[in-house]
Amino acid sequence: MTGLLEQHIAVVTGGGSGIGRAIALGYAREGAHVAVLDADADAAAATAKAITGARGEASSLQLDVTEREKCREVATQIGATMGKVSILVNNAGINRRNAFTADREAVIKDWQDIMAVNLNGVFNVTHAFLEQLRATRGRIVNIGSIQSFMHVRTPNSPAYTTSKHGVLGFTRALAAELGKDGVRVNAIGPGFIETPLNEKVRATNPDLVKMFMDHTPLGRTGKPEDIVGPAIFLACDLSAYVTGSIVMADGGYRSI
Repeated sequence: MTGLLEQHIAVVTGGGSGIGRAIALGYAREGAHVAVLDADADAAAATAKAITGARGEASSLQLDVTEREKCREVATQIGATMGKVSILVNNAGINRRNAFTADREAVIKDWQDIMAVNLNGVFNVTHAFLEQLRATRGRIVNIGSIQSFMHVRTPNSPAYTTSKHGVLGFTRALAAELGKDGVRVNAIGPGFIETPLNEKVRATNPDLVKMFMDHTPLGRTGKPEDIVGPAIFLACDLSAYVTGSIVMADGGYRSI
């Protein structure tokens, strides 16, 4: 442990698996007290247990980020029991792979569900912790995507691309507004990362994986741990003059 995040209280949404779990573990190794939030209470608890088992500090709470009032309740609870939050990672997200021209009802449901989690959820959680973050001159790290810039030509929902464009826009808007309060707001743009979110498509669609690899100069898929370094950088004082930016962790995908 190098202690880059000592004295910080960090909240990670979607911390029960994948990128969120990796970030929570990484933050704890750097000395942060981590609140792991996930819609799956057991998964959140498992991440917290892994942290405390490694002598880190963590707690877990169940949270569906689409429930605005519950977000406020959880923020109040964490503030009262752990202290004011100084790092917020908005990681919770979902994806669907129906084309816009697919079944009408499926497309509508995709749009509603994806926006509710990927965009409204980021708003709900950020707004709930806003006063704590202003009080601590905190740091917000939003998880965007390569699809914050483009629509990857695979079986993919246009709602996902739209939501991730929105996350980047939200990041820049908040950075502009909250800079006067000392709050830094940045994003990370993962490429093709091996997570439970894409486990099924990786197993059933080798052509899709090949398409990504042919477009990735580093020639490999990413692992959740590949996002931890950028997440630590954006949360610690090494990035003290960085705000309104997105750090791409995509193996070079956008360079080709």
